[in-house]
Amino acid sequence: MRNLILVGPMGAGKSTIGRLLAKELRLPFKDSDKEIELRTGANIPWIFDQEGEAGFRDREQAMLAELSGYDGLVLATGGGAVMRGENRLTMRAGGRVVYLHASVAQQVGRTARDRNRPLLQTADPAGTLRALFAIRDPLYREIADLVVETDERPPRMVVLDILERLAQLPPR
Repeated sequence: MRNLILVGPMGAGKSTIGRLLAKELRLPFKDSDKEIELRTGANIPWIFDQEGEAGFRDREQAMLAELSGYDGLVLATGGGAVMRGENRLTMRAGGRVVYLHASVAQQVGRTARDRNRPLLQTADPAGTLRALFAIRDPLYREIADLVVETDERPPRMVVLDILERLAQLPPR
């Protein structure tokens, strides 16, 4: 197996489910946003403030290229990673892609108090999430080998669902 790459919106559970999947599969886990923070010594909001979204996306693209080149890794990506075509190609080539689908209502519930999400520091976070979902959902689906619902499901159940469905996929 190459890598298992998790995509989806903020609040879908990519980091939580990724850690559980990695443990189950006995593979290392990486979160592309956390890796960027470790390498830069700065958090994502600070990078956005200093370099703008484009600067952050450049860092994200480089990190995805590096991490997707590994073999045998569970990787949680940032919600906006799919916005660049090159990232989509990198992720598809890097392994199996699992889209963790979450409703906007779930995203709002899970991100409401999180100050570490620069795109949600607006007067209408729910409206922002709806707008992002409309743009990004087709891109997640475009690269996904599996689409897995996370709404109203404990992370452990999502992990078991992913493992069962991965086992049924033909090799590629």
